[in-house]
Amino acid sequence: MSNAPPHHGSPSSAARANSVRSSPTDHELTLLVPSYEEERRLPATLAGLAEFLDGWGIDYRVVVVDDGSRDQTARISDRFGRRFSTLRLEAHAGKGAAVRQGMLAATGQIVAFTDADLPYDLSALQTACHWIHRGDCQVVFGARDLIGATCHVRRKLSRIVASAAFRQLVRLSISKEVSDTQCGLKIFRRTAAVEIFSRATLNGFAFDAEVVLLCHRLQLPFRRVAVRLINEYSSTLSVSRHGWRMLRDVTMLAVRDRLGGRVVPPVHTPVVPHESRKAA
Repeated sequence: MSNAPPHHGSPSSAARANSVRSSPTDHELTLLVPSYEEERRLPATLAGLAEFLDGWGIDYRVVVVDDGSRDQTARISDRFGRRFSTLRLEAHAGKGAAVRQGMLAATGQIVAFTDADLPYDLSALQTACHWIHRGDCQVVFGARDLIGATCHVRRKLSRIVASAAFRQLVRLSISKEVSDTQCGLKIFRRTAAVEIFSRATLNGFAFDAEVVLLCHRLQLPFRRVAVRLINEYSSTLSVSRHGWRMLRDVTMLAVRDRLGGRVVPPVHTPVVPHESRKAA
């Protein structure tokens, strides 16, 4: 596979990308929480994030990216003060779409995302930000398959088997270096986030694999950080409902890449309703 990223997109899409790249950052870390009908779990997650990030002392913002929920997900951030806000998608589009919109709207020097059930110990986030600030890399992928990664929950056998099979597919078709694409903790220097997510296309759960592929094609330096899985509540990812689609999407990504297809499409411009964002 070629190491050089192909060049696609109209002049207008390039101009939009340059506009996002050149817009100023106004805090150190934006942490995205993509959420779909998470009114029950989200309050505890946001409280946990506030406690950890306030204790860390970093200048942060937490953005709940509400993927068209029909419940009260979009209103929960209102309880947590000025550092918390919600970016609401008009309709349910998928986790990939929610993360992409949030990444392109974020204004932190570093932009990260984690899952709505806060499954990982946040010390890995702190380590990743340190690496990026120090210039060791531009992207950090959380990894459950590194030495030092631990699991403190009992996982369903079906999920363990499905995860192992998916990792093997990714290892063979997308990346031998980043096989655990589905770990829900990823951290980016903002410029790297724009380069990747302005080119991403997948809206579903396989979007993580596309992010890894684009990171490789754009030759962005990356590292992996071992994570500690501390809870895994009922996930919106269903092996039976989403598994085949994920396999299809990853296979199509790999075929398209090998054929030199449209891996890098025009930039996506996020739609951010004004009323969904709080002033910093």
